[in-house]
Amino acid sequence: PHQLRLPSLCLLARFFLEYFSKSKLFLGKKILIISLYQETFLRVEGFLRDYKNTCERLSVERICAVGTSAVRDAANRGEFISFIKENVGIDIEVLSGNDEAQWTYRGGISEFSEKAGRFSVIDIGGGSTEIITGDTRKVHSKMSIDLGSVRITERILKDSPPETEALIEAYEFIASQLPKELLVGIPSTFSIGVAGTLTTLAALHQNLPHYIPERVTGYSLSYDAIGMIFGMLKDKSLSQIISFPQISSGRADILLAGIMILMRYMEASGLQQITVSDRGLRYGIIYRQSEQLFL
Repeated sequence: PHQLRLPSLCLLARFFLEYFSKSKLFLGKKILIISLYQETFLRVEGFLRDYKNTCERLSVERICAVGTSAVRDAANRGEFISFIKENVGIDIEVLSGNDEAQWTYRGGISEFSEKAGRFSVIDIGGGSTEIITGDTRKVHSKMSIDLGSVRITERILKDSPPETEALIEAYEFIASQLPKELLVGIPSTFSIGVAGTLTTLAALHQNLPHYIPERVTGYSLSYDAIGMIFGMLKDKSLSQIISFPQISSGRADILLAGIMILMRYMEASGLQQITVSDRGLRYGIIYRQSEQLFL
């Protein structure tokens, strides 16, 4: 009775931290605080206004917008949310780290549910990394770590290409946040990676001329293959990295940090390979909204 075109079709606008890569960062007492610039407000306003216009042309009845780490950690997030509501008419729901992990997992496993009985999903974002394990019906464990590709880039990997000392410092910091004891049991699962670091690596490894979803999702990457790509990129300048057709300009400056997080995750957990999914939080939120409407 419920076809794909649902009466209250939910389209998702997720705010990746790349949207806020020019946000002002400053240190409080052992806490990294993000304050969003006015130019960020205006950039997101323009994006959402266009998005809302598209939804109206398609007769969409409900728009669901969620904010993740960038909005969650912003010192002025209330001001930002009010600005978007007043100027665009869209409410932004700020997800907790655990909710982000929960729905990222549901989206990430959605195309592999017949592959195994137990799964693990890693989502390397700009400001945080989510690691979740579970089965086809429920989550068994979930964690959200303040470790992301933008955070590492802006804290440590500031130069392009980064100095060897900076790479060592970044690795040591990432390792301190991803100790082996946190990741016990991961190798016994069907391991999935979602979001831009993983999909970019899959496209690079296959030397795709552009992003091809059906070639990216389901692609298996070995630790050695990821290490080879890291070795190829670590000594290149930003302009050289941008020249790869598989790497978007918005990801070029943060890709090395994302790869380092992924490699440490695989080292600490003992994984030799990981399967890429181009699904994740967006699909998870659609599942959540559908369940609220029809279950």
